[in-house]
Amino acid sequence: MPVNLTAPDPASLLPVKGVELGHAEAHVRKPNRKDLLVMRLSPGSRVAGVFTQNRFCAAPVVVCKQHLAKSSGIRALLVNTGNANAGTGEDGLLRARRSCEALAGLLGIADDQVLPFSTGVIMEPLPVERVVAGLPACVENLGEDNWANAAEAIMTTDIVAKACSKQIRIGGNMVTVTGIAKGSGMIHPNMATMLGYIATDAAVAQPVLEAMIRHVVNRSFNCITVDGDTSTNDSLILIASGQAGNAEIAAQDADYVALRDAVTEVAATLAQAIVRDGEGATKFMTIEVEGGKDEAECRKVGYAIAHSPLVKTAFFASDPNLGRILAAVGNAGIADLDVSQVQLFLDDMLVAQNGGRAASYREADGQRVMQQPEITVRVVLGRGDASAAIWTCDFSYDYVKINADYRT
Repeated sequence: MPVNLTAPDPASLLPVKGVELGHAEAHVRKPNRKDLLVMRLSPGSRVAGVFTQNRFCAAPVVVCKQHLAKSSGIRALLVNTGNANAGTGEDGLLRARRSCEALAGLLGIADDQVLPFSTGVIMEPLPVERVVAGLPACVENLGEDNWANAAEAIMTTDIVAKACSKQIRIGGNMVTVTGIAKGSGMIHPNMATMLGYIATDAAVAQPVLEAMIRHVVNRSFNCITVDGDTSTNDSLILIASGQAGNAEIAAQDADYVALRDAVTEVAATLAQAIVRDGEGATKFMTIEVEGGKDEAECRKVGYAIAHSPLVKTAFFASDPNLGRILAAVGNAGIADLDVSQVQLFLDDMLVAQNGGRAASYREADGQRVMQQPEITVRVVLGRGDASAAIWTCDFSYDYVKINADYRT
């Protein structure tokens, strides 16, 4: 079960003026489940995106990038689950474009004003006829208060829907930020998460929105990992509808910082929810790395710990075999690391220093901490002032079962 995570209360998900959402059961892969989502944006909305760096990126990712580059204004997003439309060659591109054409026709907009997204099984043809057949139902139930259904419609192996909202005041106007995300396995982002959509009704200039999404993703979705695999379909989209009534944020001033921090808070909540709902997860771990020469080497150490199957399985078993963490730190690729300066903590308990076990550490205390559902691993490198945090989960028997049986 997810670690300290429950489905959001639909009443807590605040409408974003200028953003409507509609869903359908299109039977893309399985019957009787929400698996198709349309988001319609008001004219003048600004959109920014970041995407997977996997070279086998999915057809919808390719089309999204093309449409963002050439469109006069994005007016709709289309998301299907059950099929990733990845590893599908030219045929996959044609099917992604066909879905855009169909939605554009229903909404009376241009094809390149639609951004397509897919998630699910890789290397199988997208059943575009089912997607197209489900679009009228999506359009029919479009509404600004449909965020809870939207969060459910983008789920695959997720157990819990992921969504949250926040409001702040900018220039005397109330501004809303609401986001949804999906992801449970194959999570190790490189500029994005599996699928995430965050919308605000603030008015934001396009260059400022582009800067904002880069800041946000590096402090949220680029700080998580479930299993070290980067998906072919990872995408994060940030939308600013401009309907809140604030003066357009055109520079990185105080209003920009206030909105940026609100969006980052929503994104971090969604990112952590993905890890808490990691496939088979029983533990949520925060890996804090301090005292590095720069943030990059702190992240390198954090990911070395978070990706280690030996570390992750030890946490699942609540086995304080903590030499595995030291081994991961030493294998992080820092050639001049002085291990005698490294300190390791579980929560606030000192485990290792001076190159070995701390004299005060007792294994029974380590086991007690590791039995908790939430644990902080803190590594002090003793090399500088930089720091970074990574969020991850353990590996359980269920992770293997879920991924072994994924297509059945």
